[in-house]
Amino acid sequence: MARIRFRDPYFNYRYRHYLYTLRATIALSVTFFIISLFNIPHSIWAPVSTLMVMGNLPHVGGVLDKGGQRLIGTALGGLLGVALLLIPSAPPGTIQVLTLAAIAVALHATFTSRYGYSVLMFGITILMVTGDGNQDLTIALWRAFDVLLGTSIGILITIIILPQKATDLFRFMLADNLDRLASLYYAHTVATEADHDEALEEMKKTTTQLIKQRGLVDAVHKEGRLRRGELNSLLSLERRMISTVELLLETHWDTRNGHDIIESLEGLRVDQQQLARSLSMLAHQVRTGQQIDMNIAALDLQRYVNRAFSGRSSSGRALFSPSGYLWLNRELARQARALVGYLGNIQRLPSSRLRKRANRHHLVGGRRLSDERPDSAQP
Repeated sequence: MARIRFRDPYFNYRYRHYLYTLRATIALSVTFFIISLFNIPHSIWAPVSTLMVMGNLPHVGGVLDKGGQRLIGTALGGLLGVALLLIPSAPPGTIQVLTLAAIAVALHATFTSRYGYSVLMFGITILMVTGDGNQDLTIALWRAFDVLLGTSIGILITIIILPQKATDLFRFMLADNLDRLASLYYAHTVATEADHDEALEEMKKTTTQLIKQRGLVDAVHKEGRLRRGELNSLLSLERRMISTVELLLETHWDTRNGHDIIESLEGLRVDQQQLARSLSMLAHQVRTGQQIDMNIAALDLQRYVNRAFSGRSSSGRALFSPSGYLWLNRELARQARALVGYLGNIQRLPSSRLRKRANRHHLVGGRRLSDERPDSAQP
């Protein structure tokens, strides 16, 4: 059972907050044990580094990204700092000037890149090593070693102890958003006056989750399963679908005539509800790691053209709302088809880990992992 949970991405996702706390506590305990066992000098830097590299990052990709940058910055800063201290008979102030110059060059070189944390650690380490220019070389080396030790322990514990993959987190968030869009779109088609406040709250959750997904791009890329370009394309499609559904929810008719025309279009509601079900099925395939293989029918506006595009109000003015409304529905169907095609072409998207455990968790279309409370999860 322990082995099953160890490799169970659904279990690790559902209990991610508790497991993050557990991993951080274990990592700090291991760090304290090692520095106490070997009586390592200046050891306070080790647990500080462990906590900093794991701070607020419950997934493997985030720790790998941050930890890797920390290791690179610490190693480069330590090596350069030691090299500066070894300058023979350096004139007063030389080491400080060279230290500042090195930090300035590093800051300039990475100003528009994503390696700002590496530069931060580079600057901290080189300052820590060189000090006022008269630093004891032994102290400098031990401090750099402690930082590397604490960082390495944080990375290893995150990978070994019930790891939470950023790729899984991204996948589950995408599936949850597709489910929300399906629910909102379906509710829009079956009620003339849906609960507007509730719909707005769901749209807010969807947008918030999209922002969180964007924050996972570097971490997912670091795990090596999906590339940044693929992730950004997915997020772009998802954002457009969210905007389209939001516009549909905000559609208001200038006259009763427009609403009546839409209601009288035979087959439209059936097409809309089928699209909502397709979105829910797509969410299920994404969540359970299946190969994306489904067909979403295009919304054919030609069948409605005579009725919707030639409607007039009681005053004789042309009605543009019905045609615009139909166009939004067609766009949503087109975007959903594009998303299916794109997901189906990502070779490393399917996951055997998820497929093997989906039945055990009774995951079906329309059910979100976030809907389950941790205390109600099956062991």
